[in-house]
Amino acid sequence: MTVATTMSDNPGNDVSDNSHDLFAVRLAKLEEMRAQGEDPFSANWDQKHTSVEAKALFQEGEEAGPEISVAGRIIVFRLMGKASFVKIQDRAGQIQLYVKRDEVGEDVYQAFKKWDLGDIVGAKGTLFTTKTGEVTVRVQSLGLVSKSLRPLPEKWHGLTDSEQVYRQRYLDLIVNAESRERFNKRSQIIREIRKFLWSRDFTEVETPCFQSIAGGAAARPFTTHMNALDCDFYLRISLELYLKRMLVAGCDRVFELGRIFRNEGLSRRHNPEFTMLEVYQAYTDYRGMMELMYSMVQHLCKEVIGSTQVTRPDGEVIELGGTWREARYKDLILEVTEDADWFSRSKEEKLKRCAAMGIEVDPSLEDFAITNDVFEKKIEPGLIQPTFVTHIPRELCPLAKINKDDASVLDVFELCINGQEIAPAYSEQNDPFVQREMFESQVGEDIQNLDQDFLAALEHGMPPAGGMGVGIDRLCILLTGASNIRDTILFPTLRPV
Repeated sequence: MTVATTMSDNPGNDVSDNSHDLFAVRLAKLEEMRAQGEDPFSANWDQKHTSVEAKALFQEGEEAGPEISVAGRIIVFRLMGKASFVKIQDRAGQIQLYVKRDEVGEDVYQAFKKWDLGDIVGAKGTLFTTKTGEVTVRVQSLGLVSKSLRPLPEKWHGLTDSEQVYRQRYLDLIVNAESRERFNKRSQIIREIRKFLWSRDFTEVETPCFQSIAGGAAARPFTTHMNALDCDFYLRISLELYLKRMLVAGCDRVFELGRIFRNEGLSRRHNPEFTMLEVYQAYTDYRGMMELMYSMVQHLCKEVIGSTQVTRPDGEVIELGGTWREARYKDLILEVTEDADWFSRSKEEKLKRCAAMGIEVDPSLEDFAITNDVFEKKIEPGLIQPTFVTHIPRELCPLAKINKDDASVLDVFELCINGQEIAPAYSEQNDPFVQREMFESQVGEDIQNLDQDFLAALEHGMPPAGGMGVGIDRLCILLTGASNIRDTILFPTLRPV
């Protein structure tokens, strides 16, 4: 008689009424093992091969392949009297085990029959192929490495409660191959970014997460108190100002991959804790950053996804190769508003026109912010193909060079792909007098929030430079085809339960 069980046959963890009973059954098995002197939580197992490595060792036509040693979680269990098949899953994939009583011994086989789906086991043996052509381990030595006390969830793929997926990510990764692949790709993306920048002679550095002044961006910070110094600090909202200090120090090519914290909203594109790449290169400008960003994305396409095309969840294909579009911010605004006089109109007129276009705008916003609302709500969502939006209004960023031909705009770009900003980049402001003036204009009367040490650093001389920030989570949304930022963050921010 054959008894076959798979993960989807098992009642769920906290989703099935009898999960508590199954926990009790498994706990009783654990106590029985311990009473017999067995250790169900092994200190180690000599795992010499992953599932993929083991299967690669088998040469077609061989009656028996080499000896291998694998370990993983039981995800399929087929009991068949004197011999059984199980499948285990490790970090690389799955492999089938053939467990025969005459090979492993009566005692081991009887113990094995009491094991459960989700148990982590180790197996040693030789490789062969079954009648269906599946490379399988003919087990000669078998051990329970770690007992699973809670059953794996039932039909996890069909769950519609995405919050449960995010809260119990470890279960999602066990049973959902798509999630495992996405996070493997995220790891590859970060690794290849580092390799690309190292190949261009960039130095990776680490800068403080605790900062006395929340600088480098316009965002609401998290505040914390440090007992040792008896003073408040902010969790950083940007990497920028310390990395520019490195330019002053003579580190002409510098980058950091770091966590950023902003005490703001949650959405499909925003998480209060996220990962940012910031890159600064002396003796170039925002156009040098264009080339850097384009080349880096081409490298990621080649090394990680194997194509310059990615498909959105709605089926639209984004082409990352070829020539990327450039468009001036003002031109896009004039196009969408169909109003050649937009930038000369009063605030009240702009508010009326926003209402006519169906754009909800806070009437307390400043004039430039109303225009930026038009950009963010009407233009950016439609920028699906790669677009460098250049020459944004100077009020939106105090840290970039003012354009020589038009003092109302900055020498910057915002790279928009997939309907969202992926990377802003600047020709960095290195004139300490202009920088001070722009900072003071930004903070108004709140002058104590000026980073005086950064201004002092600029006064020592900072070379002309291009700088760029890349939202790693949004880049991963793009390159993995995810639909939500939470799908690219292993443990996203959630309300405690």
